[in-house]
Amino acid sequence: MGLIVPDAIERYLSGLNRASDRVLDDIARGNGTRGLPLVDAEVGALLRVLAMSINATRILEIGTAVGYSGIWLAGALPPGGMLITMEMSEERAKEARENFARAGLSDRVSIMVGDAKLRLAKVSGPFDLIFQDGDKQLYTPLLDRLVALLRPRGLLVTDNVLWDGEVAPGYVAEPKRDPADTRAIAEYNERVAAHPDVLAAIVPLRDGVSIAVKRGNAPDLQPGLDALARATTALRAADFNDNAAEGPAGVGRRS
Repeated sequence: MGLIVPDAIERYLSGLNRASDRVLDDIARGNGTRGLPLVDAEVGALLRVLAMSINATRILEIGTAVGYSGIWLAGALPPGGMLITMEMSEERAKEARENFARAGLSDRVSIMVGDAKLRLAKVSGPFDLIFQDGDKQLYTPLLDRLVALLRPRGLLVTDNVLWDGEVAPGYVAEPKRDPADTRAIAEYNERVAAHPDVLAAIVPLRDGVSIAVKRGNAPDLQPGLDALARATTALRAADFNDNAAEGPAGVGRRS
């Protein structure tokens, strides 16, 4: 039985997922014996939905692995969009490049190989969406930098934040995860919840997905918001009194 979501519910959700494709299915099947840290298809579908819902054109990913989650993300980008994804292992990065090419997405993906802490210092924002699924003990140290790289109303999405339930003290009778990783994720959840620049919620899907939106108005929305505010003010000031004086022969009378 699933520790977060019961197996029957997970099978039901899996059966509803129509967003996968041949390349994604091939990668998922091949990982059955490899055990690489890939997101599940349901989380992948969530990533694509989130990216499309905010019309993302620039996405940053921490933790490429072999490109599985990156394909879900890059598949949401319009022509000219760009996914920058970071991976520590050159070997995995090479495999990811091949998978992006198979998916027809090489033109909108750039893979950076090396330590994310160092690479992030060389990356310029703003990004519409950032997906974090790398070293769990880097979640908190990278938080402020990732928030700074987001545009207002951009999304910071982080995987594995429930950690098989081990972040909740006493929930798992015999914890199996690395205690240092568990502490790091629990600290990250607390930090995100209290961060002054984001509003966050956790979706208990698979191993838990944190979704944080950066506070502030997106620049391209501001003119429309200003116009709406002016129109609202004008409407409030207008006289809509049905008993207002009527002109000759009932002119101005409402039927």
